[in-house]
Amino acid sequence: MTRNVWLTGASAGIGAALVGQLAGRGYRVAVSSRKETGLQTMRDELTTEAANRVHIFPVDVTDRAGVNDTLGRIESIMGDIDLCIFNAGDYEPMRAVEFNAELFKRLVEVNYLGVINCMGAVLPNMLGRGKGEILVNASLAGYRGLPLSGPYGATKAALINMTESLRAELGQKGVSLRVINHGFVKTRLTEKNSFTMPFLITPEQAARSIIKALGRGSFEIVFPWRFAFIMKVLRCLPYRFYFPIMERVAGK
Repeated sequence: MTRNVWLTGASAGIGAALVGQLAGRGYRVAVSSRKETGLQTMRDELTTEAANRVHIFPVDVTDRAGVNDTLGRIESIMGDIDLCIFNAGDYEPMRAVEFNAELFKRLVEVNYLGVINCMGAVLPNMLGRGKGEILVNASLAGYRGLPLSGPYGATKAALINMTESLRAELGQKGVSLRVINHGFVKTRLTEKNSFTMPFLITPEQAARSIIKALGRGSFEIVFPWRFAFIMKVLRCLPYRFYFPIMERVAGK
């Protein structure tokens, strides 16, 4: 049976790569981002067969009422959603000496509360049916505090903690909640970085890693593995070892 997918942040980057690969594998995909023109451009670049499986539903994930209305329109056209991939996000590097409270607020509203709004919309139906799969796109940057990543990393740490907190209870009700923790992906957002990004991968590589993990029981989808290994080691280090390393990184 064809699976129905709702994908946010679908117009560019990892999201756009996921649309093409999901539709190419026979999924019916409801795609969302703030601007319909970006979604239409993305859809126009697909093959005709894949594009016929893609349905456009623009929405700003920070608008809770708009998210609820959009999900209602999706379900009225496509039926129940089997898989959600909440991928909408924003990023801006920030040095501590340029502290910007408004930037923190903006990223919290998009990266964290945007996911919360979407989960609040889809969970009642999934819980009522006793099935469904939700993937939340976080980041390896959520493991520990990294230089330049204060506003962004904080939202990703919040997503990791939130999914960890809800995973067990939702699983008992038949809903699989999982987290995607990836490293640096070459997108318009990471182009803002002025430093060399280790183990940089393409959106297409990221999308393949995510799709390969669909339907599996593991909680965390993590890639690339070499960078993930480094970050997992750093996450375990005591502060007396961790902060000297970060001071050297910040000084570059």
